[in-house]
Amino acid sequence: MPEWTHPYGQHLRAAEGWLDLGLPEEARAELKQVPSGVRGEPVTLMLWWRVHSGLGEWRKAVEVADELVQRDPGNPFGWIHRSYALHEAKETQQAWDLLRPVLEKFNEEELIPYNLACYACQLGQISDARELLGMAVKRGDAKEIRERALNDPDLAPIRDFIATLRK
Repeated sequence: MPEWTHPYGQHLRAAEGWLDLGLPEEARAELKQVPSGVRGEPVTLMLWWRVHSGLGEWRKAVEVADELVQRDPGNPFGWIHRSYALHEAKETQQAWDLLRPVLEKFNEEELIPYNLACYACQLGQISDARELLGMAVKRGDAKEIRERALNDPDLAPIRDFIATLRK
């Protein structure tokens, strides 16, 4: 988290600490002390997303990530996490539709093709899922991605393919 010099930085740092400890309700209490003008800043929105995510409030997480996409479209966090929240809210087609257009915009991000592979599997687009997971492996740490993918229930339909990925 960046260094906050205004008086509300203590609440932002505290919220991040609570989230790191897995205590989203405590983080919410800290963030509620931040004035609305600061709540719209990208770092604050990312913390709010983590709060809603930690509480399983997927619709609210979608709204926060959507605001982040609008305010900071060059930040992949909003794009990735909006679609993730949509997927968790059982709106996988919309998650795919909103994330797919930025696959090349953020061409170094491994999480975008990885998540798209998950959505493709769940939508029955198996060949797309294989291609996207291969792209994620090329963009990131192949061993780490392969291990994560082997344990990801969303990718179960391509488990045999995952086993063939380079280690």
